[in-house]
Amino acid sequence: MPRFTTCCALTLALSTSPAGAKPASNQLDMCGMTPSFTEDFSDFKVTSRDLGTNANWIAHTPWNGDFGDARFTDPGPGGPFATDHAMLHITARKTSGGWQSGLIAAGDGAGHGHGERYGYFEARMKLPPGPGTWPAFWLASLHRPGDRRPTIELDVIEYYGQSPATYHVTTHVWTHDKATEQHNGSTIVVRPQTLVTEFHNYGVKVTPQTIGYYLDGLLVWQGPTPRDHVFPLIPMVDLALGSGFSIAQTPNPSVLDVKYVHVYALRPGAHCD
Repeated sequence: MPRFTTCCALTLALSTSPAGAKPASNQLDMCGMTPSFTEDFSDFKVTSRDLGTNANWIAHTPWNGDFGDARFTDPGPGGPFATDHAMLHITARKTSGGWQSGLIAAGDGAGHGHGERYGYFEARMKLPPGPGTWPAFWLASLHRPGDRRPTIELDVIEYYGQSPATYHVTTHVWTHDKATEQHNGSTIVVRPQTLVTEFHNYGVKVTPQTIGYYLDGLLVWQGPTPRDHVFPLIPMVDLALGSGFSIAQTPNPSVLDVKYVHVYALRPGAHCD
C-alpha cells in the first residue's frame, strides 16, 4: 500500500491564532463545526453489542470483527473498563484464560449510533508503553445490515508499542474486493516516549474535499476524500495487542487512558469571523 512519511514538531497544547486572525494553513480551523456527540466519561454507558435506548457505546465492533491477540470482553465486574475523575481507563491484562482487553464503538450492527458524514472527530488520550501494545482511535462507516456499498475507515492514530517515536494515520476504502481497495496514509514521527508519558489530542477533519489528520491541533497529513464516502462515521477506541508483533514482553496490565471523545458536525454555509 502507498506510504508517506511526515515529520512534525510535537506541540503540547492546541495551537491558536491571534484574535480575529485566520488560522495558519497547518492549524485546525473549526469554522462551521457544531458539537454533535460529547463523551467526557462522567456518565459512561456501554453495553455488549446493542446500543438500545440508554447506552452510547458497545464493547465490540458493529460487524463482529474483533481482532488482535487480546480478547475484547464485555463490560461488567472484572471487565476492561473503569472510570474515575471523568476519565476512561481501558485495561489489557493477562488472565488464566489468556489476554483480555477492551474496545468501544459509538454504533451497533443495526445501524444505530453517534456519527457524522462530515465533521471533526477528536480524542484526548495517553497511550500505554511497552512492546506488543496496539492502541487506536479510529472511525468506521455506520450502515444498516445488507448495505453492500463501499465503506471507509479512518485510523486517526494507530500506535505500535515497539516503535515509541512514531504512529500511523491511514485512510482505508473497503470495497468487498481486494483488487479495488484503497489504503493511503502517513507515518508520523514524534519525540520518543512522549505519547506514553503525556496526554495529546488526536483528531481528523472530514470535508467533502479533504480528510486531514491532526496532532494537538496541527495538521500532520491530508488526502482527498474518497468518492465512496457516503455513510456517517462513528468513533471507536480500543487497546488491542499484537498486530503481528510479539506480546511476550507486553506489560501486564497495560492501560489506555482516555479523557474524552468529541464529535462535531460540519454545517456548510456557517459564518465565521
